[in-house]
Amino acid sequence: MTIWFTADHHFGHANIIRFCGRPFADAGEMDEAMVERWNSVVGMRDEVWHLGDFAHRCGPNQQAEIFRRLRGRSIHLIRGNHDRKSNLLLPWSSIQDYAEIHISGQMLVMFHYALRAWNKSHRGSLCLHGHSHGRLPNLPGSYDVGVDAWDFKPASLDEIVVKSNADTS
Repeated sequence: MTIWFTADHHFGHANIIRFCGRPFADAGEMDEAMVERWNSVVGMRDEVWHLGDFAHRCGPNQQAEIFRRLRGRSIHLIRGNHDRKSNLLLPWSSIQDYAEIHISGQMLVMFHYALRAWNKSHRGSLCLHGHSHGRLPNLPGSYDVGVDAWDFKPASLDEIVVKSNADTS
């Protein structure tokens, strides 16, 4: 089992293509590509933490159909600014505004928004966030896990650490 992190899919949101320079012709093409990329890395027994903005301007039936197609035994939501009522009705394993977890002794703080300071940041905890769509530079220990920074697919903690080490060298 692998634990994955992602954010800012904005399923169904045609304008996000222009806003973020996403390489898709329309929302349908974008949604399909992101489902395929999610499923190319996430296995049926894996866990996923989605750090907000799952869908926007996407009807509840379409959201439910997209969610149903995504792999993962448990999918958690850290609520983002575009996660409104219909998003919250999806069968998430949990819905939170903020979460702290430990993976192999590494403490992770997860929030939709980038933080400059977080719990135990001075003791090596890492902060994972979305919202900035790859436009903010990562700070030491704080990393954007949004799809715009990760080729439109979830990232594992190992990938995040490797990329962060490469960015700082």
